[in-house]
Amino acid sequence: MANKGPGLMAILAWIVGIIVSLAVGFALIDGTIAVPFIGVANVIAGWVVVIGAIISVLMAIFGK
Repeated sequence: MANKGPGLMAILAWIVGIIVSLAVGFALIDGTIAVPFIGVANVIAGWVVVIGAIISVLMAIFGK
């Protein structure tokens, strides 16, 4: 029998990855966490992570 899609563990891992990405992204934006020595680029990196996570969710919903 062929596998017809991702398994439950793969979906769970993806959801956890999205949640962690959003948490890290928003923490970078708020200044709660920071990457040393890059200053204001932490905010930019945070937005890149958040936008990337949102795009990933949209691609999963609407297809690749």
